[in-house]
Amino acid sequence: MTESENPTTSPDQCHSTHQAHGYITAKDDYLKRLRRIEGQSRGLQRMVEEEKYCIDILTQVSAMTKALQAVAMGLLEDHISHCVVDAAVAGGPEAEAKIKEATDAIARLVRS
Repeated sequence: MTESENPTTSPDQCHSTHQAHGYITAKDDYLKRLRRIEGQSRGLQRMVEEEKYCIDILTQVSAMTKALQAVAMGLLEDHISHCVVDAAVAGGPEAEAKIKEATDAIARLVRS
């Protein structure tokens, strides 16, 4: 079996000794939040279609942006407390890679 076929070394997993992502214990909560955000998006589309007042639309955009940021921060916290910590305990290049990955994710969030 090649490394790419080995289910324990898939790049979308935290690392080679874990099967679950850090957010898995709160998966239902994340899905609930994302569905709410999806509804907000549809509401924004409807507001534009109905030619609602600009400031009212901007207020809803702000609310949706904050909701997405809350999801992002939760996922980041879960990733750090689970995937990064586990990799740090294991040490070596995997730890360095996970720390870089988390740092890059934080940089993307700060820029957005």
